Amino acid sequence: MSESLPTNIAIFGPGLLGGSLALALRKHQPKAHLRIWARRDSAAEEVKQRGLADIASTDVRTVCDGADFIILCTPVASMLEQAKEILSASLATDCVITDVGSVKGTVVNTLDPVFANARAAFIGSHPMAGSEKAGLDAARVDLFDGKTCILTPTLFTRDVALAKIRRFWKSIGCRLLEMSPDEHDHNVARISHMPHLTAAAVAIAALKNDPGALECVGNGFRNTTRIAAGDPGLWSGIVWENREEIITAVRAARDGMTELLAMLEKVDEKGLRRFLDEAKKLRDLVPDKV
Repeated sequence: MSESLPTNIAIFGPGLLGGSLALALRKHQPKAHLRIWARRDSAAEEVKQRGLADIASTDVRTVCDGADFIILCTPVASMLEQAKEILSASLATDCVITDVGSVKGTVVNTLDPVFANARAAFIGSHPMAGSEKAGLDAARVDLFDGKTCILTPTLFTRDVALAKIRRFWKSIGCRLLEMSPDEHDHNVARISHMPHLTAAAVAIAALKNDPGALECVGNGFRNTTRIAAGDPGLWSGIVWENREEIITAVRAARDGMTELLAMLEKVDEKGLRRFLDEAKKLRDLVPDKV
């Protein structure tokens, strides 16, 4: 199996996901030649000091020449420009390019045409691993252990490239799901994007007008609102990229809160019990944390 894994791997963006990928690859594929692209010289220098890569640079061609696997761990809005620069490098003939973005429809629709006539092949990825923390300091070697990575191949995806990307994510501990980009965006709007916005709304409702409530905070509030501490810049971009699906999901959450409010106003104890019972049964279906 190791012979079929990529050997020259380039990571764009040494943040939480890019840094964690580098740590995981150092552990699981110690013979791989790692290269990391950073936007700033200071970030590239930090990567070098930490020994996370064999090459760290702000120059795309320096990082990508000879690469046979490239992972974009950068904001979705910057990927088109980076993809065009990547094409100017001397890539390996069997190079596979992927990303870790939380939205797949716009990414695949944007990058598929860029690589359509190139030797490189693009396939979207979304490892369901992350944290409310950001940056290289938050990177963890075990971030991907046992986590689901969603692949979004299309009708134009080459079988050889798909096999390669499957092996890559499995090699660092992920389990795989495959679905269309549209199906991915529909699903993550409900299990990731809408919950993040709901956590933000709860934090605002609980604390904005009564900060004294902080003195009473326990684990329930911490767990419910943890993800609201995520990077606002990153999350605003995610929300706009998947806006239509998120609108539908937020409407469903709104309808649930409206139903709950009506039960409380009418003192509908049976209805409240049914509401909470249904929520518990659905929540009990969620697998335990790995």
